[in-house]
Order: sequence, then structure tokens, then C-alpha cells
Amino acid sequence: MPLQFNPVKLFSGTGSKGLSLKIAEHYGKPLGSVTIHKFSDGEFQPSFDESIRGSDVFLIQSTYQPSDNLMELLLMVDAAKRASAHYITAVVPYYGLARQDRKDKPRVAIGAKLVANLLKSAGIHRIMTMDLHAAQIQGFFDIPVDHLDGSVIFVPYIKSLKLKNLTIASPDMGGSYRARTFAKFFNAEVIICDKRRKRANEIESMSIIGDVTGQDVVLIDDICDTAGTLSKAAALIMENGAASVRAVCTHAVLSGKAIETIENSVLTELIVTDTIPLKQESPKIRVLSTASLFARAIANVNEHGSISDLFRV
Repeated sequence: MPLQFNPVKLFSGTGSKGLSLKIAEHYGKPLGSVTIHKFSDGEFQPSFDESIRGSDVFLIQSTYQPSDNLMELLLMVDAAKRASAHYITAVVPYYGLARQDRKDKPRVAIGAKLVANLLKSAGIHRIMTMDLHAAQIQGFFDIPVDHLDGSVIFVPYIKSLKLKNLTIASPDMGGSYRARTFAKFFNAEVIICDKRRKRANEIESMSIIGDVTGQDVVLIDDICDTAGTLSKAAALIMENGAASVRAVCTHAVLSGKAIETIENSVLTELIVTDTIPLKQESPKIRVLSTASLFARAIANVNEHGSISDLFRV
């Protein structure tokens, strides 16, 4: 019996409208119409302006701060469920609160697990995201998780730079696996910046494990928040004799004075994606689009195709 394909409808939350329009363009289908009604006390209520009964609905929204982005997604999921959508997929390019993935001290919340519970309780059947802070977060869900890999976007760009003496670096011990995964595409060496923190967003000391003399170094990370770690790592790498240093970060959180920090750093460029819209442009920040990858993933989900085929560089 041939597979039955339900009609696909794509909708965007307000936090990811720019990316959603690009995804829809690559997918070849316009975004569906949804209205976010806002009230004077700050509350809001999403409503779909068209029938979604029996449709496979993809709701696109990154859950970066403010928390309204997450709440808006939850309300959209609930509205879709109550409107008799056949299958609801939350497309969350940036999964917020992912750094709260464990109890690193007593009496703290595990925010990443709480968000997973909220999304499942709201009514999603599937979640699609990219470069989670820790891949184990997939285990917080009891539904299918499509975890897209940003390397398929970054590797071709890095290859296009034709760096003569490429070395891959991790800005901390926790990112060493991610850096080694990138290094395999180039048969490159890996160096690690070992850092000690006083507290969150504040570094006490940093040292390099490995030799960077004369190397063109590319730092690999998943999130760039204050840019403090990246700028300090880049400075240390150049002080140790590197020829150049760049950074690759999937999610450009860029809070506080992060953009100013990047522009004043020794980084040649910071390469990010559009999972989070930039607050302001910078000559040192290059944005690569994830739209084509998400569009192909949505098509494969709807057509019961393989997601892993999308990870080939």
C-alpha cells in the first residue's frame, strides 16, 4: 500500500519570522497565516487564520530570550492540537535553556528537561532542532527528535577559505568532542583551551593544550553568549604563535557587549548561523543560513525519508 502524505503547513512564531520565510521559500510553500493577538497587560494569544485539520503542521520558533518566545511556541502547539492538526512538529532551531541540562550544584532546576516536558505536554509529536548544547538532551524526550548537525553548513565554508595550516580548537574541555568531529573532515589536529571559571560568564584562567605555532586556527563552539571565552581563547592562541584565528558558533546569542567584544578581539571573523537573528550587523560576523537544511529535513519527515542523509558534507 503506498504511503499517504498529509498536507504540510508551515507556521512561524514572531521570534523566527526571518528564518521561517527562508525555510518556506526553500521548501516551495508559503508560510501559513497565524495571528498573535496581544493584550494591554502583556498577554498574547496565537490563532491560526486557516484550517489545519488533518494537516502535518510544522511550527518554527527558536526559544531564545525573552521567555515569551517559548510561551508563544507552547500556545501555538496547543492551538494546533485543538484545531485537529494531524501531526505537530516543533521546529526549534535554537533550543533555549539547553545549558541547564544537569544539576551542577545542589537545589537547581534542570531547565532543558522542563522545556522538553512542557513541549510534550502541550501536544507536539516530534521536535526538530540543531546543535544542542549536549546531545544527551535528546534523551529528555519520549518522542522522535531530529537533531540536525551544523557541520554540514560550516565545513564547506571552512574548506572555501583554503587555509594552509588548519588546526581545529575547542574553547573548553567540554567542547572537545565537537572539535574532534569537525577535525575529521579536514584530517586536522585538535588543540584544547583549558579554562577555569570563577562563576558563570566569568573566566579565572585559561591555558592551551597543544601547539598552535604558525597554524590557522578555527575555534569550534555551539553557543556564543558574551563572547568572553572566545575572545580570551583567541588572544591566547595568537600569543602562542598562531598565524590566524577564527571562530565557528552555531547559535549567536550575543548578549550584553558581545558584539563589541568580538570587534575588539583578535578574531579574524566569527561564523554563525541564523538560528537566532542578529541584534546588529558587524564586519567581523558572517552569518550562514540554515534554511535549506531545515527545509530538506521537513520534506524528509513528511515523506518518511531519512534525516541522517542530510548529514553528509
